[in-house]
Amino acid sequence: MHKLLSPLAAAAFMLGGCSLIPDYQRPDTPVAGQYPQTSAYAPALSGPLAAEQGWRDLFQDPVLQQLIESALANNRDLRVAALNVEAYQAQYRIQRADLFPAISANGTGSSQRLPASLTGTGDAAISRSYSATLGISAYELDLFGRIRSLSDQASLIYLSSEEARRSSQLSLVASVASAYLTWRADQELLALTQDTLQSYEQSLRLTERSNQVGTASALNLSQSRTSVESARASLAKFQRQVAQDLNNLTLLVGTSVADDLPGRPLASDLLSEVPAGLPSDLLQRRPDILGAEYLLQSANANIGAARAAFFPSISLTANAGSSSNELSGLFKGGSGSWLFQPQINLPIFNAGSLRASLDYSKIQKDIRVAQYEKAIQTAFQEVSDGLAARKTYKDQLIAQRDLVQANQDYYRLAERRYRIGVDSSLTFLDAQRSLFSARQTLIVDRLSQLLAEVNLYKALGGGWVERTSNVTMR
Repeated sequence: MHKLLSPLAAAAFMLGGCSLIPDYQRPDTPVAGQYPQTSAYAPALSGPLAAEQGWRDLFQDPVLQQLIESALANNRDLRVAALNVEAYQAQYRIQRADLFPAISANGTGSSQRLPASLTGTGDAAISRSYSATLGISAYELDLFGRIRSLSDQASLIYLSSEEARRSSQLSLVASVASAYLTWRADQELLALTQDTLQSYEQSLRLTERSNQVGTASALNLSQSRTSVESARASLAKFQRQVAQDLNNLTLLVGTSVADDLPGRPLASDLLSEVPAGLPSDLLQRRPDILGAEYLLQSANANIGAARAAFFPSISLTANAGSSSNELSGLFKGGSGSWLFQPQINLPIFNAGSLRASLDYSKIQKDIRVAQYEKAIQTAFQEVSDGLAARKTYKDQLIAQRDLVQANQDYYRLAERRYRIGVDSSLTFLDAQRSLFSARQTLIVDRLSQLLAEVNLYKALGGGWVERTSNVTMR
């Protein structure tokens, strides 16, 4: 039996070396070799690329680091992405198993009684038979690489799912950082509104006393009340936003988040700037581009399987064992048996089905090429937007800080002139509103700058965990 199966297995492996998969050629990059260099864009920074830096190197707030670490451990969407990788890996192992013959052992026994009317001897008879075999069943010799092509396709889909998991992790890190920064910004806006409301209420009390003694008009009093009510409305809005921000952060982190976490103010150094590198770096760093290329390669492998379907296929069934009409004689000399049953299938006429399958696989590859190129173009656009945001937000923040200082001076002068009776309360109220608006805008602009840096880090491919997709497919 062993002597029979060994040559069959050896022949199967020798015949399984042919492949009809087209040679893979990476499509040309459909973007420029450099990012835009106009005055609106930040100059290129030297240093390690984003994908070579861990997220701890970018996010310098210890509280944010803890939240990201918790999210990577508890976020449910990320768990689903990881389980999808395991599912595709299992599918690959199933497909890969078809490359090898499945050897099975089988033992059977039967007893049959025939009535006297059927035996021809006039007496009833009982017959028994027993057999034990070891062999392979319907093993396809991979003469033209059809099964190998399908196995390669499954392995590449698995690798693409691993890149999808990495992309989910990158998106999660960026989402947690954005949610945390938004929460901090709304907390600062809430605190600013509370301080401004107190200032407005104090001004209202002064205006009411002045109105009582006749030095302030009803118009001044109405204007002061308008400012107070407007601030109260803003206070309720920011209270709602802070609560909703915390709810969003809790969902992303996957566990409860305390509402009194200590944190750095937005004006401090919360993030470090990441070098952009060159557009060509995105092809090796950004997980969605890598995933799209793996899917392109899997479509290329599927063409090989479609081509192989035009050629004959040979399957083998073979076994060896022992048979006897008595259980005690099953393994005695002379009871050996064997079966060798090759089968060949030659496609002759299928109404164009095989040709249509090949055309379909080629069209699927063209679709994957377009998707791969679109992924590169999207990445180029996102990085370019991030570089433009980096440069222009710096300029905008400088101007906005100067505007806040100018409004601070205006408020100080208007308050002094109002208290000594030189100007009316309307000028003082206008100075209060201008200062409040300028400080609000400064917080919003700083948040926008930080979110732009987070998005740029994400657009560059991140670098938050070690890569696990570089595995060897045996």
